[in-house]
Amino acid sequence: MIHLGANSVLFANLELETAFQHIAWAGYDGIEISAIQGMCEHLVLDDWKPQIDQIKELSEKYNLKLLSMEEAALDEDRLIKAFEAGQAIGIPIVNIGPGGKSGSEEDFARQTDLIAKLAEKAETYGVTLCVKAHVGCCIDNTPTTLRALERIKSPAFGIDMDPSHIHRAGEKPEEALPPVLSRTRHIHIRDCRGPGPSPGDAHLQACGRGDINLHAYCKVLVDGGYSGPACLEVIGAGEYALSRRAMIAAESYGYLNAILKGLGAR
Repeated sequence: MIHLGANSVLFANLELETAFQHIAWAGYDGIEISAIQGMCEHLVLDDWKPQIDQIKELSEKYNLKLLSMEEAALDEDRLIKAFEAGQAIGIPIVNIGPGGKSGSEEDFARQTDLIAKLAEKAETYGVTLCVKAHVGCCIDNTPTTLRALERIKSPAFGIDMDPSHIHRAGEKPEEALPPVLSRTRHIHIRDCRGPGPSPGDAHLQACGRGDINLHAYCKVLVDGGYSGPACLEVIGAGEYALSRRAMIAAESYGYLNAILKGLGAR
């Protein structure tokens, strides 16, 4: 079963319990906890131990699975803390971006070597490190993703397949997914209106409001037997009213849930 979740970054600048509550009310199966320094640090990695009981209690109170954590940066010191926190709290996946610059072979080699090293460390903590192709970074499309997969062999490494970044790379996500699906361990999902490079205003990232063929994308997931998390990741809503953020979460859940039900996956 594909587990639908939402990243707490949608509720940046608000209490973590507010994120749990509204994600649960919207109908999601689980939550991705944001640990993004400088954007939304609902999980404070420099002082994570006092949050262990709180997060476990919120998960139980709101009946939300702890699907993943987004640390975002390829920073070894912070990622070790993320692995420790994931192991202690019960968060199985840590998501990052690849860093580096698009088109730089030097950056690609350096960053993929570092990802490989950190994936081996993640394995010792029993968590999975996932990376996404990201606009402007050294892994930014399907060809560079496939090259990274050739270099990174750890079973604790996987792809976080984000259709919005693939869309903004000029590809069709539903066509880009099959070559990487066997090593995809996480999905970040949102919509995007236009070619980018930005994902657009937060409310236009709600699933169904943009130009990505999310139905076709989800069909590939279902037909390929994917059974991991698919987490809504909407950024830029930090100044939105809480009610508007809740609407983005609920609208996206309804859209994705209807697609997956129609495909016989829920």
